[in-house]
Amino acid sequence: MPAEKIAKENLDVLASLFIELWPDCRYEEEYANCKKILESAKETCFLIKRENSYVGFIQLSLRTDYVEGVETYPVAYIEGLYVKPKYRKFGIGKRLVDLGAKWGREMGCQEYASDAELENDTSIQFHKSLGFQEMNRIVCFKKEI
Repeated sequence: MPAEKIAKENLDVLASLFIELWPDCRYEEEYANCKKILESAKETCFLIKRENSYVGFIQLSLRTDYVEGVETYPVAYIEGLYVKPKYRKFGIGKRLVDLGAKWGREMGCQEYASDAELENDTSIQFHKSLGFQEMNRIVCFKKEI
């Protein structure tokens, strides 16, 4: 399974994969976001190819703000992780997470963090299966004033 780091040549497909993960977003907005990530020293993405097509990605950042449960900064943070449904259960997600851990170590991180929506049991179990420890569960509120 070849992996590629974000590059000008794969921005279009990466933006399309972002839309698959976050369908409420607009392609133009996500393409601009991908360009910003490409130019950033504190963010990156890796893509996985299988059968000559891109089937998943991981979006990473270095966070220096508060991250639940971590003790050292910066922390490598999974901002997004997606594998097309047809290609799940083949180790692609694990490979992407491993690439993120390697990148984090290269960037001087000692810890790796992520999050998942409360109702996303599949993601929660996936994280736990890779050795991530659950740190907290919250429900956030807002009210117009």
